[in-house]
Amino acid sequence: MLRLLLVAIISVSLPLFASGSVEEPRIGVAVYDFQDSYITEVRNAITACSEGGIPVTIVDAEGRQQRQNEQIERFIDEGFDAIIVNSVDRTASGVLIEKCRQSGVPLVFFNREPVKEDMAKWDKVYYVGARAEDSGRMAGDILADYWLMHPEMDRNGDGVLQFVVIRGETGHQDTELRTEYFIETLLDHSIPLEKLHEDTGLWSREKGYEVMKSFISRSGDAIEAVFANNDDMALGAIEALQEAGYFGSRGYMPVIGIDGTPTGRAALENGMMLGSVFNDAQNQGRAAYLLAVELAEGRIPTLDSIGYEIVDGRYVWIPYQPLPGRNAV
Repeated sequence: MLRLLLVAIISVSLPLFASGSVEEPRIGVAVYDFQDSYITEVRNAITACSEGGIPVTIVDAEGRQQRQNEQIERFIDEGFDAIIVNSVDRTASGVLIEKCRQSGVPLVFFNREPVKEDMAKWDKVYYVGARAEDSGRMAGDILADYWLMHPEMDRNGDGVLQFVVIRGETGHQDTELRTEYFIETLLDHSIPLEKLHEDTGLWSREKGYEVMKSFISRSGDAIEAVFANNDDMALGAIEALQEAGYFGSRGYMPVIGIDGTPTGRAALENGMMLGSVFNDAQNQGRAAYLLAVELAEGRIPTLDSIGYEIVDGRYVWIPYQPLPGRNAV
């Protein structure tokens, strides 16, 4: 009789124990495009940080906001405890924040900063990134120093720096601020400027190549410098310039990028790129992951718990660093 009673207790208790057990937390990561070199560095950093900790599931929106919306809805439906997002379109972040607020799933954005009004919609929304204006200033300083030390850079001898800009995607805060502060910094150095051309390279090396080819066909040797909003587009521009005889019979062309990716740093070391600005992917990925861990486990992130200062209760800023290349002397 006692044995039967024990069996009955066990048979009733086991399902109750299983249903009441605490599942391991999960973190979803929604990335705008796996093809982006810099974003690849950040997601690799997130993956590395997650080893031995809360696991991550990383998905690729392939540059489509609707696809990313569906991926985040799936994370919510499947009970993920926090979501890290690199938005396709930063202006669409408000919709994502509202979906997650209603479901109680905290959000950590990185690299593509939502507008402040959207960030203010909920107290469980954070952002990790770098201040884009600083990268523009550092890039401008590198080119200004080179111009002032190398009078031969003024190809036509008119005392005016003629330059072209290959921009990231329209509407991205880095595109706007990197370009604005790059130009402002050159003017602060009292360098007369003439912007010959500006077009979008969509952060892509291939598109940067196409845009630069167009600039060369339109202006050729009138161009005295190239500023690209990231290293991938700068490297594409260098390919087009090489094909046209620059870095050879047509002389050196100063090209500046931003991000300090591994391929960008190689171009700095071999002298093909004049300068870049290091955008710390390792620390961006680590900070985003640690924020998400705290939120997934129901805690409020602090400097002590994640090792990064949280500004205004929402923002973790990872500083840029200038990267002058071998020829930037």
